[in-house]
Amino acid sequence: MIKTGFSPPDIASAPTRTPARRGWFSPLNPPQAQWRGRSVWLVGASTGIGRATAAALHAQGARVYISARSLRALESFVTEHPGAVALPVDACDREAVRAAAQTILAQGPLDCVMYCAGYYRALRATEFDLDEMLRHEQVNYVGALHVLDAVLPHFLARRSGHISLVSSVAGYRGLPNSLAYGPTKAALINLGETLYVDLRDSGIGVSLVNPGFVETPLTAQNEFRMPALITPGQAAREILAGWQRGRFEIHFPRRFTRWMKTLQLLPNRLYFTVIRRFTGL
Repeated sequence: MIKTGFSPPDIASAPTRTPARRGWFSPLNPPQAQWRGRSVWLVGASTGIGRATAAALHAQGARVYISARSLRALESFVTEHPGAVALPVDACDREAVRAAAQTILAQGPLDCVMYCAGYYRALRATEFDLDEMLRHEQVNYVGALHVLDAVLPHFLARRSGHISLVSSVAGYRGLPNSLAYGPTKAALINLGETLYVDLRDSGIGVSLVNPGFVETPLTAQNEFRMPALITPGQAAREILAGWQRGRFEIHFPRRFTRWMKTLQLLPNRLYFTVIRRFTGL
């Protein structure tokens, strides 16, 4: 474990949230505006959206724990952000995730966990590759289950905490070249919705992050022009703003994601025609 010191909080004084009654226009989650002194674990934070969000939280005074497989990337983050704690872990390793969670919880209560680990390779059914399909499943979905297994009992015991899953608009409907990636993101969307239904009265918040195109090592593989491409820093600002407003789904950039949401509403025949016309595939 790589860390710089901080004093663990008084567990007995940790705030307990009482679920508020929700009206039609009220936030779906308890708004999270103040991060100073709060503890956040980001899994998959070596690059891209996860790293940028960790940096934004650190700047607001949060106690930031970051996990990923790349030790070098984690070390550089801790160097740049004194007080952050790095816990190298492979999200696909169930016991390693549990051990990392136990290390964090030994320091005090955890307020928020964000699963942002991701894997992407373009794949079409004409080139079906079972190993690639299963690799996507393990990183993008099963890893999230490992994290839930490790932290959900803690949140339930405290009746407090927040779970945020980074999915993608690629999970809204089937897309070309997304045979392996899209279904795992669709699974995360369904998982997030079900978690919210089950946990809404427990004091635990659940949010779902559905980005469009963000400039990351994953999207760098794309050989086409990505509409409304934004930076990881812009994505992090959208995520923190969404948490502050108590949103369940945080999707961005809206000039692109609104179109993707509209496509969800189309009848199948029209949807397939539109996708073929605009992608040429």
